[in-house]
Amino acid sequence: MNRNFAILIIGAMIFGVIAGVLTNAFMTPDEMKGLVAFYKLLPKVFILLIKMIIAPLVLFTLIAGIGHMEDAAQVGRVGVKALAWFIVASVISLVLGMVMVEWLQPGAGVNLQLVAGEVAKAPSTDNFTLEKFIEHVIPSSIIKAMADNEILQIVIFSVFAGTAVAALDDKAPKIMELAEEAAKIMLKITEIVMKFAPVAIFGALAQTISTQGPGILGTYLVFMGGFYASMGILWLIILGAGLAVLGRGMIIKLLKMIYEPLLLAFSTASSEAALPKLMVGLPKIGVSQKINSFVLPLGYSFNLDGSMLYCTFATLFIAQAHGIEFSTGQKILMLFLLLITSKGIAGVPRASLVVIMATLAYFGLPAEWIAIVLGVDHLLDMGRSATNVVGNSVASAVIAKWEGQLDETMGDDVKA
Repeated sequence: MNRNFAILIIGAMIFGVIAGVLTNAFMTPDEMKGLVAFYKLLPKVFILLIKMIIAPLVLFTLIAGIGHMEDAAQVGRVGVKALAWFIVASVISLVLGMVMVEWLQPGAGVNLQLVAGEVAKAPSTDNFTLEKFIEHVIPSSIIKAMADNEILQIVIFSVFAGTAVAALDDKAPKIMELAEEAAKIMLKITEIVMKFAPVAIFGALAQTISTQGPGILGTYLVFMGGFYASMGILWLIILGAGLAVLGRGMIIKLLKMIYEPLLLAFSTASSEAALPKLMVGLPKIGVSQKINSFVLPLGYSFNLDGSMLYCTFATLFIAQAHGIEFSTGQKILMLFLLLITSKGIAGVPRASLVVIMATLAYFGLPAEWIAIVLGVDHLLDMGRSATNVVGNSVASAVIAKWEGQLDETMGDDVKA
């Protein structure tokens, strides 16, 4: 994302707030109906565009990614250790987001569904059985799964397809070429769709503030403040784990090295923007190139800690804002679902929005409810992108240390 687009995002937020405040202040409820309907239409179009690209995006990016995973077999225990670290980090991030949003309750008292005139309904997992869950997870038809945007089913099929490709002696070059080219096309379509984000952000903020009044801005501040506080705790956990394995001196060198990539990821709201600098920088502080070239790209597919934290934090915030409560069992199920579905779209712009929409739909809640977070998503994306950089950098150094491929004599002259 270039600087001009970031300016457009910020401008859309400012004008959305102004439009919402003016509409709320100077128009009666009857007078504002038509204008609010127009505001609501803007994010709805954006959400429909996202829904349009979900299925092929997940299918092709995941098949292409797993199809190249023969390196995991070659590296052997390195792959196992890396994946174990990534899964543990993902679980910690998901649980932390859930605990913090339940403690802070940033969406409590907003009651958006009452304003929208919707009938209150609880998240539904009625008649949930193991048999029905398996039927929901395993697709009877990949075509039907794609038509229904069943992300979990698409992920399962893609894992089987990608694994099968990786297991073939010739790696099915034509299929891999098709998947890779299709993935490139879908990523380009995603890039085009995301250009509509400023318009959607304007509409989402204008609609919410028009109907809720300027007081909703306080809710947004609490939401953003709570999320960044949660990320601060996650940073402490990640760096604390790194400190326990690497030692104080290595952690300091690591932080100095990632300073610039960190700022790049934060300012562009893209952790991928920092990947080239990390690929070059980590070997300079002693991380083996062999470990770095395997673990870092793998981490960018399976270890997006900031995004994991946001998935649970934002999903439950949306539920709180609509007066919805999840049971303990439903929250545990949510953790499991997010742990799986989030692995299918790593590296995709605004991937968290796609995952959150799928989670809401799974529990029978309207995917359109995500509109409440669209307005501030970019500001939060900056933080979670930076967190992804920290998590993957520490992971690469830790795996290198465990494998005896970390030269701690290097990097003493690295400057922030």
